[in-house]
Amino acid sequence: MCGRYASTLPPELMAELFKLLNSVESVPRYNIAPTQPVIAIWEESGRRQGHFARWGLVPRWVKDPREFPLLVNARVETMAEKPAFRDALKHGRCIIPASGYYEWHTGPDKRKQPYYITLVDDRPMALAGLYATWVGPEGEEIDSVATITVPANGQLSVVHDRMPAILEGDAIDQWLDVRSFPAKAAHQLALPLEDGAVKFHPVSTRVNSARDDDPGLIVEVSVEKPEPVRKKAAGGQLDLF
Repeated sequence: MCGRYASTLPPELMAELFKLLNSVESVPRYNIAPTQPVIAIWEESGRRQGHFARWGLVPRWVKDPREFPLLVNARVETMAEKPAFRDALKHGRCIIPASGYYEWHTGPDKRKQPYYITLVDDRPMALAGLYATWVGPEGEEIDSVATITVPANGQLSVVHDRMPAILEGDAIDQWLDVRSFPAKAAHQLALPLEDGAVKFHPVSTRVNSARDDDPGLIVEVSVEKPEPVRKKAAGGQLDLF
């Protein structure tokens, strides 16, 4: 899964790189966690803009968000079938800009060591996501997002068996174009990156606490090289997700 990430891109550079019609004021973040507001980019009537949204998708049909499970990730294998995601795949595709993300490797002793993962050339990432706008009985609105995960490539499988879907080039434009790029075609864009496209290093376990948010979290620390992760058997999830 993808449960923490960093985003340090200046607003003006974000607007330029992702062709935004607006600039979203933000500060560098090094430990973004579920339920927190995140910057997400989507198109409405062909207008591409950045928005703040809650990380944890709330589908439009939910009666009370407080009683709904936290949907941080959508698995690419099932997102087209699950009620919580299938409408967003058709009409609510977005990207979440990131500088890098964290993943935890579970060692033989069951201890979890966090790793910070970036593109090999340190370019900003465009995480594929889904968004929805929930409207309450009094007209209140909640914009929310989920990131899409795919099976890890061979390079990252030593850390974890999943990774976020990271879009590049024309795939970003196609993913965001819900008017002319149908869900079935967009689904094919959410793929693992090729081996060698990313780099990673171990970081402090301070990242485990969402209260910590500073540049020191992405600094490399010394640990033993991780052993390959065994893939978990499928199943065990509710049909809703």
